[in-house]
Amino acid sequence: MTKEYSIAVIPGDGTGPEVISEGIKILETVADKCGFVINFAHYNLGGEHYRATGEILPDKVLESLALSDAIYLGAIGHPDVKPGILEKGILLKLRFHFDQYINLRPVKLYVGVNTPLKNKLPEDIDFVVIRENTEGLYVGAGGCLKRGTPDEVAIQESINTRKGVERCIRYAFEYCRKRNQAKKLTLCGKTNVLTFAFDLWERTFNEVAKEYPDIKTDYAHVDAVCMWMIKNPEWFDVIVTDNMFGDIITDLAAMIQGGMGIAAGGNINPGGVSMFEPIGGSAPKYTGKQVINPIAAVFAAQIMLETIGENKAAALIEKGVAKVLRDDLKDVGAGRMGYTTKEVGDLIKGYIETEQF
Repeated sequence: MTKEYSIAVIPGDGTGPEVISEGIKILETVADKCGFVINFAHYNLGGEHYRATGEILPDKVLESLALSDAIYLGAIGHPDVKPGILEKGILLKLRFHFDQYINLRPVKLYVGVNTPLKNKLPEDIDFVVIRENTEGLYVGAGGCLKRGTPDEVAIQESINTRKGVERCIRYAFEYCRKRNQAKKLTLCGKTNVLTFAFDLWERTFNEVAKEYPDIKTDYAHVDAVCMWMIKNPEWFDVIVTDNMFGDIITDLAAMIQGGMGIAAGGNINPGGVSMFEPIGGSAPKYTGKQVINPIAAVFAAQIMLETIGENKAAALIEKGVAKVLRDDLKDVGAGRMGYTTKEVGDLIKGYIETEQF
């Protein structure tokens, strides 16, 4: 019997639909080659829908999304909608509702892609950041007193639970073992200042590490991680960290791997519905111009296939993208492609179909 998957597609705002369209094209190509079927269900969520209806993410849509094997997301953000409304109402709501407690961010420099790091080669930049995705400062705990006065007080609380920290750390150890490269896991924190939260992180990390004697472990403050990511990115294999630090260091990581046009990630619930997306924003001023690199969206599709267990199809996508980056696109790290968004998708599709890598 042919295996079938149900993928919910949220193309989003701005250039999101353009790049997601190319990702769907590639997903259909590898599904055909590998003998499985993907049924896509499209959801019109984002800035235009909110402006027209006042709806952000209705409960009936959440119920429908829960029936999917995965969610494929474009980009959220509209110039005529106040910042934070869509991001909290769609992105964060989906992450929390589906308990997508892992944010997975592969960081890899491919041949043909420029990095701003002097003398660094693809073999030097190949690591993964695992970020806790449902706790920390992003839970929205806190409040404001005497707003708009000279005595205003704003409090934002970082919530860290043993359960939340441990399941993230355990996932990181398992991922590091499965990745089977340097087999080194680095805890990124700030134990010298954030003595309550990162005492919990460090103790849990050290306790769980005893169950993984094959994995080397180390620790670095977040500021040191930023330093070494620039000076010696080859030191890293897998990094695990909290929500806010992970958010920050993955943007830095995206730049050293070639920019937002390359970077993709997954919001993962290992036992539930996960969501996959390119890292870059909606870039509304470029809507319809076919100038946005779709490779991040294609890589998001690859991570999705890996997560649902279609490893052969995921490998075909990576080979196709690597071929395009190596032989076709020029100066990707500087934001130039030499092809339209659709043409890049067609190139990847052609290489996968013929397996000319």
